[in-house]
Amino acid sequence: MRRRGFLATAGALSALDPAYLAAKEKLAAGKATRRPLPKRQYGHTKEKLSIIGFGGMMVMDVSPKEAANFVAEAVDRGVNYFDVAPFYGNAQRRLGPALKPYRQKCFLACKTLERDAAGAAKELKESLKLLKTDHFDLYQLHALTDVEEVEQAFGPGGAMETILKAKQDGKIRYIGFSAHSEEAAHAAMDRFDFDSILFPLGFPLWIKANFGPSVYKRAKKTGMGILALKAMAHGQWPKGKKRRWENPFYEPFDEIDQVALGLRFTLHLPVNALFPPRHWELFQMALDVAQVGALVPLNDDERKIIEKIAKKSEPLFP
Repeated sequence: MRRRGFLATAGALSALDPAYLAAKEKLAAGKATRRPLPKRQYGHTKEKLSIIGFGGMMVMDVSPKEAANFVAEAVDRGVNYFDVAPFYGNAQRRLGPALKPYRQKCFLACKTLERDAAGAAKELKESLKLLKTDHFDLYQLHALTDVEEVEQAFGPGGAMETILKAKQDGKIRYIGFSAHSEEAAHAAMDRFDFDSILFPLGFPLWIKANFGPSVYKRAKKTGMGILALKAMAHGQWPKGKKRRWENPFYEPFDEIDQVALGLRFTLHLPVNALFPPRHWELFQMALDVAQVGALVPLNDDERKIIEKIAKKSEPLFP
């Protein structure tokens, strides 16, 4: 794991919060005591979610044994929020058996890319089977990208018919959506009182592209659950730069100072929970930062630092 802070060479360590630096030093020295992973209330509900969620893509294409080990360690460290989707290759097939021993004490979220009722019903049935559960705590319209998709999902014979019926039948407890478009997110919120939104809320996007503030402000005003993606996303991979990580599709923050700044910005918006990128090592790094008392609010100097980082980034979304 890359522990050296990326600010050290720039002589900017003095700008970092003393509480963060003390926690980081203990972590680097192997002397940090793991604190319980914080949990936050999920929207209007009484549910408590771990602030770091387990993205199902982490078990995609790994062996069943690896998947079981990943899930067991995550649960042991206090993670109770798991999210997966049919789109993630064989992730459902791997996560189902791995999560089964802990299912009763975990909050399991799934999604559908289908926009019509029949397709959504087929996908929901298959997901329940593969994940070895009789219900999902949260079911989401996945990756809404434009207004037309939203209209299709809510129109006659649309996916929302299946989702609402599934909730009546006890197969779904809460209803949400994910989006990578502000326009689609607003359109979805215009049409339904969702329990939560899953949306990119990282500081490079927020500062450089002004992507996220309007959606976040609206969601917060309603009191709906706010779940975050891309808190550890730096931006698009620079052309010609060798990729250290096969996935994700973007360049992630992967040094502890970067990771901490990303997590601290997003968690102190605040949000209910967030997902690190699809890599076990990066997921562990996020847990380490969260469990050693390093997630303190950003100070004024740190906010200047993230502005400089953001201005040099290439945003993922326009």
